[in-house]
Amino acid sequence: MSISQEMKQQLRAEYAQGPNDTGSPQVQIAVLSHQIQALTEHLQRHSKDFASRRGLLRMVSRRRRLLDYLKKTAPDQYVEMLTRLGIRK
Repeated sequence: MSISQEMKQQLRAEYAQGPNDTGSPQVQIAVLSHQIQALTEHLQRHSKDFASRRGLLRMVSRRRRLLDYLKKTAPDQYVEMLTRLGIRK
């Protein structure tokens, strides 16, 4: 389940570190979190959609790796991202 361009731009504006920031870990984590939430809702309705379940697991793993990188490079921003997105560690 992909998200619209408008939603991506809104997330970029909210989590960006600067005016042209599109690829920072914070923005990537925010976009992935939104996609994970949408896909989780889809899988609650369609429990036998195993291809989407595999995609969800890949997204969660990618978000976990980005969070680990952020924790290593900027621990204060890591804690801030966890609280803003409501992710538990």
